[in-house]
Amino acid sequence: MRRRCSLTHLTLVMVSLVLTLLMAVADTLAKIAFVSRRDGNPEIYVMDADGGNLRRLTNNANADYQPSWSPDGKRIVFISERDGHVDPRGWTTTEIYVMEADGSNPQNLTDNPSGDRDPSWSPDGRRIAFVSDRDPKFPHFNVYVMDADGSNPQNITNNVDGNRYPSWSSDGKRILFSARRKGHVENRFGITEEIYVMDADGGNEQRLTENRNNDWNPVWSPDGKRIAFSADRKGTFAELDIYVMDANGGNEQQLTNQRGSDADPSWSPDGQRIAFVSRRDGNSEIYVMDADGGNPQNLTNSPGGDFAPAWLNSPFSVSPAGKKFRMWGWVKQIDR
Repeated sequence: MRRRCSLTHLTLVMVSLVLTLLMAVADTLAKIAFVSRRDGNPEIYVMDADGGNLRRLTNNANADYQPSWSPDGKRIVFISERDGHVDPRGWTTTEIYVMEADGSNPQNLTDNPSGDRDPSWSPDGRRIAFVSDRDPKFPHFNVYVMDADGSNPQNITNNVDGNRYPSWSSDGKRILFSARRKGHVENRFGITEEIYVMDADGGNEQRLTENRNNDWNPVWSPDGKRIAFSADRKGTFAELDIYVMDANGGNEQQLTNQRGSDADPSWSPDGQRIAFVSRRDGNSEIYVMDADGGNPQNLTNSPGGDFAPAWLNSPFSVSPAGKKFRMWGWVKQIDR
């Protein structure tokens, strides 16, 4: 019995050391990619989760936006104006690119003069959801899914109204997005956007929000139980706040309520914090807060403005299903 207890104690010590090592590695890999105008042109940067170790990843004469990490943290997909395409309205359009996590080896994934945007990497790393108006049958943006190399793009919303901001669930089975649909409230800015969810193939579409003003930027929590999003509940179109709700659209809670605007939420890998962009101090900066809205902290301080944070979901801090590592079963097996 004494030997068994000693073995159990030794096993627990070993597990504690392993967990400490894993947490240290996770902290080392905890990165937030974002966009900044601090050097004059919108470029993609990366920093540690505490705002330190800032590094510039892109350096292009044209704007680069909307970074999204691959699940293994080795690559970043983003949009860029570097192709110089201009739509009939005279606006420069964006294409989807991918680069290594250090900014090297940028590659063009799409070639659509009318523009592609809002890329979101699937949890298995094999696909990328994005938004495009490439199909002449549909005059507005639709959600597409393509292979990670840019091949095999498929329209999965096939709707004549606008769709944008796709976000994969942690199990890869569902996609959140915001959309304008007939029957939504029409205010002074037009038809409002609401948040929807659908299967990864575009089936089983369900509406999750129903409000008088816009709901945007929905993102899943790592465990798939909650959704954070930006909302224009004040009806000004310029004063957004961040809300969270259950995965079925219930139990809605407001997390921020500041002068200015809070938007673009991104969950930390453990689901305990949310990065977001805020104008509460008069300039666009990246903040982090607890998942209940408490303890907001400013991570950046750039007169040029910082926005669009994207937290790297490290494989060391969450499993592919978005859950924390569980080692008790392994302990029990060793202790037999």
